[in-house]
Amino acid sequence: MSKSGKKAIIMGATSGIGRRVTELMINDGWRLTACGRNTAALAELKSMAAERVETCVIDVTERGAEDDLTAAFRNAEEDGEAVDMYFHISGVGSQNKELRGDIEVKTVETNALGWTRMIGVAYRHFAERGGGHIAVISSIAGTRGLGAAPSYSATKAFQNTYIEALSQQAKIRGLGIDFTDVRPGFVRTPLLGKSPQYPMLMDVDSVAKDVMDAVEKRKRVVVIDWRWRVVTALWGLIPHWLWRKMKIC
Repeated sequence: MSKSGKKAIIMGATSGIGRRVTELMINDGWRLTACGRNTAALAELKSMAAERVETCVIDVTERGAEDDLTAAFRNAEEDGEAVDMYFHISGVGSQNKELRGDIEVKTVETNALGWTRMIGVAYRHFAERGGGHIAVISSIAGTRGLGAAPSYSATKAFQNTYIEALSQQAKIRGLGIDFTDVRPGFVRTPLLGKSPQYPMLMDVDSVAKDVMDAVEKRKRVVVIDWRWRVVTALWGLIPHWLWRKMKIC
């Protein structure tokens, strides 16, 4: 089903799931503002449909990123037509079994502080506009605390809870904003490194298609795929004393 004429701003469009989702949306007729740090990758996306794709260089960890995203919304709506969706796919994560401080802090700065700033800009914009759709890629890692990646699993849990809270607030305020929280299992992307040791790795192409299906249907929460839905449901039943002894990855 073509989405010709609909507009979206995508944060984290240049690699991994974000790159593939952006390509799918371009092929499906969306008018996009693709955002990220990799200027070469942004230029490649622009070349796919120059008349429908704008680009914006944004580093979510920079304080000025809020102004940059606000400007991206303003530029996208210069023709008088509103942006339909803000899609946040940007994120970092890695195993950190030695608990290196630089890795933990960088992850929090990107996945929590930067993420909150960007979601806040989108939320306030849609609140003023009278509605919209905020979609995010979080992770099944937010289900329980993963010892191999403390800040990553913690920040993903933060994202899950934050979106739930915003969904409730928007409903109470009658803002007409929809939310989609997509939680993939482990996906074979550069984020996991060159030779990751993760269970049930999924292909990025199939995941991207499932992501778009969830977003188009405006599902509230989606775990990808069915195996991970079963696994995360079981994780929730495991008592703390036993969880501490388990090696997940």
